[in-house]
Amino acid sequence: MTLVVENVSVRVGGRDLVSEVSLEVAEGEVLGLAGPNGAGKSTLLRTLYRARRPTSGRVLLDGRDVWRQPAGWLARRLAAVLQESGGDFELTVYDVVAMGRTPHKRAFDGDNHEDKAIIADALARLDVAGLAYAPFDRLSGGEKQRVLIARALAQRPATMVLDEPTNHLDLRHQLDALELVRGLGVTAVIALHDLNLAAAFCDRVCVMDGGRVVAVGPPAEVLTPALLAEVYRVQAEVTVHPETGVPQLSLRTGGRP
Repeated sequence: MTLVVENVSVRVGGRDLVSEVSLEVAEGEVLGLAGPNGAGKSTLLRTLYRARRPTSGRVLLDGRDVWRQPAGWLARRLAAVLQESGGDFELTVYDVVAMGRTPHKRAFDGDNHEDKAIIADALARLDVAGLAYAPFDRLSGGEKQRVLIARALAQRPATMVLDEPTNHLDLRHQLDALELVRGLGVTAVIALHDLNLAAAFCDRVCVMDGGRVVAVGPPAEVLTPALLAEVYRVQAEVTVHPETGVPQLSLRTGGRP
């Protein structure tokens, strides 16, 4: 599904958290959302999955304004993976992942054979099948994050919005999670602090600062030493991996631009 952000602004308490952002994410494209803390990334993502209504502008999914559609319509088409928060509810891992099937069922329907197969597949692909009947609130931060990604996978969406999905994950599971999303072929917007991961897994990168889009384009064109100095206030060298051709960023220590 094509995702379009048209001149979206979010104003809270007299301050613009997001200001006139316009983006278009093509069907099947993976867009990385980058920028320093406070750049407006999470606020923008909240407008996509209807957690924060824009002050102005529109969010369109396949040409339809998501804020004018029923919640169930959006839930069957878009899944959101948020930054892992406290698990203070008494559910098993299986229960949490099974919640991803809710938009596709009527009230009080149980899990049918297809639902169970989809849930089992999601648990296996995120390497949490062995935790299926463990209490969610007793998991580590990384385990919780993998379960939340599995829940989104069980939702079988055409579009995914992920806010720091690698938060708390070790190196192996960071790569596994992003390779999984990349391999699904869905339209995806992923907020990432790790610019090397963004360069490796995203078709394009959108860099935000102060609530505005500073640059958007292929990683090799956007993640330049000049932009890193301007936006992040750091000195960095950008090289190219000899085998993959992916840009790699190395920070210089001992000084700032």
